[in-house]
Amino acid sequence: MLYRENPRNHQYLSVLGYGCLRFDRRGTAIDQKKAEAEMKLAIEQGVNYFDTAYTYAGSEACLGTFLAKGYRDQVNIATKLPHYYIKTPQDAERYFQEQLTRLQTDHVEYYLMHMLNDPAAWERLLGLGIAQWIEEKKASGAILNIGFSFHGGTDNFIRILDAYDWDFCQIQYNYMDEHAQAGRRGLSYASKKGLPVVIMEPLRGGRLVQGLPATAKKMIAASRPKCTPAQLGLRWLWNQPEVTVVLSGMNAVGQVEENVRIASESTPNSMSKEEQQLIERVKGEINKYVKVPCTGCGYCMPCPQGVDIPVCFQAYNTSYTDSFISGMKAYFMCNALRTNHTGASKCIRCGKCSRRCPQKLDVPRLLARVKRRMENPLYRIACWIASRVGKY
Repeated sequence: MLYRENPRNHQYLSVLGYGCLRFDRRGTAIDQKKAEAEMKLAIEQGVNYFDTAYTYAGSEACLGTFLAKGYRDQVNIATKLPHYYIKTPQDAERYFQEQLTRLQTDHVEYYLMHMLNDPAAWERLLGLGIAQWIEEKKASGAILNIGFSFHGGTDNFIRILDAYDWDFCQIQYNYMDEHAQAGRRGLSYASKKGLPVVIMEPLRGGRLVQGLPATAKKMIAASRPKCTPAQLGLRWLWNQPEVTVVLSGMNAVGQVEENVRIASESTPNSMSKEEQQLIERVKGEINKYVKVPCTGCGYCMPCPQGVDIPVCFQAYNTSYTDSFISGMKAYFMCNALRTNHTGASKCIRCGKCSRRCPQKLDVPRLLARVKRRMENPLYRIACWIASRVGKY
């Protein structure tokens, strides 16, 4: 296993982190025995960063039960506070104590605000005294590092980064999201601020493996030297020195073995020219299904009405290149789970965005397409449910 240094505390973290969201289940419960065998193998191979969250059903308890069997001191736990459930200053403490109980520990090495996509959401938390609570937990040693996970556009990511003295951050990033979500610009900005960056969705939930177009799979199968889709996607990430840890939601021994092997061979700036060209050809095949040729440059922003235009287009494209459900999930998380909605329906067709677009896109016309496809009855029901539980 290779390791990269956390520049904030000089701790060495395994370049491969264990994402604890996708454990297999037996009925409605996590298959504890199977999950433990997979986690044990990962630790034996040098993985020392395990990521979970309050809202991952059964995950924290599964990890805590396993670590209590003598493995706690060998790993760093990363888990997440569901800040969208917090209504009073006491709520953060209540959720945190429940998490410690589930994890069977008295401290968390890496603690995140879960899906902190909106600067206004952070301002709301500050108003509830979250900064003082964090400092108290850090002073007592209950939390060692504070960060946030993010799904949204680059500009909002940078605003949140600058809004607090964070210790680390976690972003969705892969070769198809190079200029979407936080993107390469956000990754670079965080790195220049001296923050370790943890990567989630490195293979888009496996869709850059099993879900590739047949033509792309043939390209990879014919590559020389031979590689797998997983190897190509992971090496692309580890080729970038700004990346600290790449999370993988492993739920099979074979996945652990393959990912550990790739991680042990991947160093910064080691990807060959041939591999990089292959990546571009694979992206070309995927992009044949893209409906809006938006590059995510952000020149159309800010929208006077608050529409997050690049995020809307990215989710819309994902609904074609990956799956409709994947696109809907991205659209909901990035646009609806905010203090102020930023979806396509807010467009009033003023045209300022089109005049600034380097691609000369008719942005209002395309946003109308986004609205028709994405803001469907399923989306409206999800928004209603979210409003009922107080997520925005």
